[in-house]
Amino acid sequence: MDSTEGIPHTGCHAGSFSAKDETRAAVEAARRRVRIMSATLLPPLSQREPAAAPAARLALKADGISRGLLDGAWWPRSRDLLSELPALTDALDSLWGRITRIAVNPEHWPVIPREVPVNGHIVKVGWFTPEIDPHKLLLLSYGTGRWDLLVVPPGAGAEPAARLMAAASDYDGPALTASALIATEEARHGALAADQPPNPDGAREHEGGSRASAPVSRRASRLIIGM
Repeated sequence: MDSTEGIPHTGCHAGSFSAKDETRAAVEAARRRVRIMSATLLPPLSQREPAAAPAARLALKADGISRGLLDGAWWPRSRDLLSELPALTDALDSLWGRITRIAVNPEHWPVIPREVPVNGHIVKVGWFTPEIDPHKLLLLSYGTGRWDLLVVPPGAGAEPAARLMAAASDYDGPALTASALIATEEARHGALAADQPPNPDGAREHEGGSRASAPVSRRASRLIIGM
């Protein structure tokens, strides 16, 4: 019997059908792969701008001659100097000249870094006790001046914080230390939110020494920043 019996004769050898089928199958498989690959492609991730650091909360005396022991007040959001000082110093650089050194009393600061990077330069940080009031921050700008800020406890409410900042930046003073101002606020209106005491076993980087001298520049008239 003829081996081609039962197969329509179209003028082509039977083997050509197998070749076409293989070609079509390969093309269809390639198309499926393209569709699968296209389905799994994801759009590029959008580039998010880094979140801006919160503005420093300050109340400062403007240029002028004034009485009093303080040049204003600072209300940090935490007791983490490494996180809090860059925004503070960056704000003050444009007002007072580049801040080069900061000193604190270690009573309320668990960790005191030796230095803090601030907008392209380094600010040295140290501590002095008992020369510096526990509720005060001392700032030095090389060759320009020295400033003293009351530090409002981070946990204080908005109303007592506002009263303290207004008192510290008042034109005429007051002739009170930072701790005396806080004690007066607590006597009149009740205790502020208590700070957590520093961990005595925690690590502390520090520089001690006597109170540095620098030209003194005092301020008058309130300037509110970051409230």
